[in-house]
Amino acid sequence: MLNRLSTFIRPAVSIGQRPVSQIPRFFSASTVAAHYYARVQLPAPSFSASAVVDGAFKTVSLEDYKDKWLVLFFYPLDFTFVCPTEIISYSEAAEEFKKLNCAVVGCSVVSDITKQISSDYGVLIDQGDDIGLSLRGTFIIDPKQVIRHITINDLGVGRSIEETLRLVEAFQFNDKHGEVCPAGWKKGAKSMIPDPKKSKEYFKAVN
Repeated sequence: MLNRLSTFIRPAVSIGQRPVSQIPRFFSASTVAAHYYARVQLPAPSFSASAVVDGAFKTVSLEDYKDKWLVLFFYPLDFTFVCPTEIISYSEAAEEFKKLNCAVVGCSVVSDITKQISSDYGVLIDQGDDIGLSLRGTFIIDPKQVIRHITINDLGVGRSIEETLRLVEAFQFNDKHGEVCPAGWKKGAKSMIPDPKKSKEYFKAVN
């Protein structure tokens, strides 16, 4: 069942450096070092690592997913109470993501040996009892490799894969039609024209 999920990042063979010219610099609250972090509306930090793809090892990078949507999700360890439930749920939804021209890549902190990928995406825990683990981060990256969505859960609560699917569909709809998606929007539901007068059509229809 787990093989249905297309890609799992395994021990990294090389970590791509972020193109300084493309990604603005952000400083962490720490005085130890400045760092680049993933941000919505900005290019996704590049990565290159060894991964299991359809049961075989190969090197994958962010560049491999150009012209596709990508869900990149981080989980703390390969074998914990919550992680297997998330991995199974993503695996069961693999075909649904595929229909949306969306790849799914999972990365655990065990696989990310240098912790560089987790750090670049802002999910690495750097203090306390869980230092060195990654939070449950989910990143939706569009075909232009711009980050459109970020959610980060604490370790004890799993994610809704159905919600991730809904968000991919919503972002795709918004890009294609230019209309915005109201709260809880699902494929086939009424959307809204982002205009003070035309938006009244939506509110009149739903009330």
